[in-house]
Amino acid sequence: MKDEADIYDGVRAQFPLSFGKQSKPPTSLEKIHDSNRRSDQPSSATTASKSNDLSSLSSSSKAWLDSLRKERTSKSSIGPPRPPEMEEDDDGAMIGPPLPLQSVGTVDDDDGVMSGPPRPLKPVQTEDDDDGMMIGPPRPPVESVTDDDDDEEEEEEEEENQHRMPSSNEIALKGHTKIVSALAIDHSGSRVLSGSYDYTVRMYDFQGMNSHLQSFRQLEPFEGHQVRNLSWSPTSDRFLCVTGSAQAKIYDRDGLALGEFVKGDMYIRDLKNTKGHICGLTGGQWHPKTKETILTSSEDGSLRIWDVNDFKSQKQVIKPKLARPGRVPVTTCAWDREGKCIAGGIGDGSIQIWNLKAGWGSRPDVCVEKGHSDDITGLKFCSDGRILLSRSFDNSLKVWDLRQMKESLTVFKDLPNHYAQTNIAFSPDEQLFLTGTSVERESTTGGLLCFVDRAKLELVSRVGISPTCSVVQCSWHPKLNQIFATAGDKSQGGTHILYDPTLSERGALVCVARAPRKKSVDDFEAQPVIHNPHALPLFRDQPSRKRQREKMLKDPVKSHKPELPMTGPGFGGRVGTTKGSLLTQYLLKQGGMIKETWMDEDPREAILKYADVAAKEPKFIAPAYAQTQPETFFAKSDSEDEEK
Repeated sequence: MKDEADIYDGVRAQFPLSFGKQSKPPTSLEKIHDSNRRSDQPSSATTASKSNDLSSLSSSSKAWLDSLRKERTSKSSIGPPRPPEMEEDDDGAMIGPPLPLQSVGTVDDDDGVMSGPPRPLKPVQTEDDDDGMMIGPPRPPVESVTDDDDDEEEEEEEEENQHRMPSSNEIALKGHTKIVSALAIDHSGSRVLSGSYDYTVRMYDFQGMNSHLQSFRQLEPFEGHQVRNLSWSPTSDRFLCVTGSAQAKIYDRDGLALGEFVKGDMYIRDLKNTKGHICGLTGGQWHPKTKETILTSSEDGSLRIWDVNDFKSQKQVIKPKLARPGRVPVTTCAWDREGKCIAGGIGDGSIQIWNLKAGWGSRPDVCVEKGHSDDITGLKFCSDGRILLSRSFDNSLKVWDLRQMKESLTVFKDLPNHYAQTNIAFSPDEQLFLTGTSVERESTTGGLLCFVDRAKLELVSRVGISPTCSVVQCSWHPKLNQIFATAGDKSQGGTHILYDPTLSERGALVCVARAPRKKSVDDFEAQPVIHNPHALPLFRDQPSRKRQREKMLKDPVKSHKPELPMTGPGFGGRVGTTKGSLLTQYLLKQGGMIKETWMDEDPREAILKYADVAAKEPKFIAPAYAQTQPETFFAKSDSEDEEK
């Protein structure tokens, strides 16, 4: 037995400690998505019972299944009627083998058994004979009960999710300490950038991110300046970062700084003669088609077009049209889809549009004065170039027809906006557009995403993002079919992602379903420090010498405190330290050649020693006063008279 135990221990030592242990079963995707389901959405069981869809199917697979079900339903309705005993599934298909067809013209015998071969079937459009007997097989019903139920269920599903918004589930990318004011998703949908008022930019990668949803890099473009806008290049290899400073920065895909644009001379009055912006930036976007061109707007009252290959000077300076001469800030800017048109929101509330053509200048082609009563925070072109959306501090969203810009098509009011980066976004099919709202002090509603139907120009849905945080930036990615919304307040900030397991693709679905990395045998972890006061001296921690060091600091000798300079006469203030300032005096005093006895004598007796000498040789009084000096008369003491 002992040998067997030794053999077992030897074999067991060749395997890792985790060998033979039962691992926890992996969590199913349905449970993971149920944990991320929004509270205002129905549960997975209810949704599955209504839609009869699999939650793991994509939108393309779902459409293919629906087409198959409709074909099977239409085929199953042809033929003789089913008896009530037969059961049907939800798709309307008959379960079990079909019943044998009965012959129409056969004669039954007395026992009720059919004799003779069955007659051939006649077409469905049979006619009754003179006796009123139906010839041929019975006709199928025009509309069955199951078909009505299926049609009603499909109509209910279409009404419930008419616009097919992926808002059933939600995750949040956190990490910022203040509100998130900038958002950018690359064209493939694999990387997300978020900028905040805490002066940092965080980079998220869906392919390398697990369920902890941590960012893989954090940047601080300019110290002490808020991040106001982020934009990817058309090829998604670089991105533009716009902050509150006068210089925009370019980074590569991995967050390495490639360069920053030059700052202009603030003492030059004409903005066209400066090589760059002279005040803080308010917005910026990369050209939608050309990867070397970007557009920026600034508080100095100008828009500038830059070449990424030349950081020392801009290509074009655009000055808006003003009612009075001066400097009015440009609060936002935007390209159209083809990059042939530029729109700018001016601080006086006007909207100005420039068409890029040969010989064009600063004069705008379209100028809408008093487009808004306050600063404009966001502009957005539709892809067909017919509609322009504008968002403003006056708590409104306006829809403009680019062919007739005198008046807006409609105005959506009561949309609170307290941030200069609040934008507008379109859905992938551009049938909807959405914007965020801010939280007001006395209001009970939180930050919302408001969806508007483009055709009907009416508000169709409101989605609550946060009860206490305002929603600033929003985006609906066409490839992922997921909605991104940034929110936050003075103490926190994050990016909320709305998705639907049946409609969305990749993105949040990938990182949520991916479990954290399993620990390997080769992983190294630092051993924790265990404090045990009753351990042996060999394993006992060294006592703390903090109090001993503090005591030594208070001791001037041990802490080598320098000596303070002495005050008083002497060379360098050091009289008394060497018992004489001269070397000769020091040697005579130490050898006993100079004796100082004045410390032991009475000062009155020492003065009276020189009284007779002073009377005979008055060298202490000037000779000029010797002849005129009066004689002193001293009164004799009474004691002497009494003695006589």
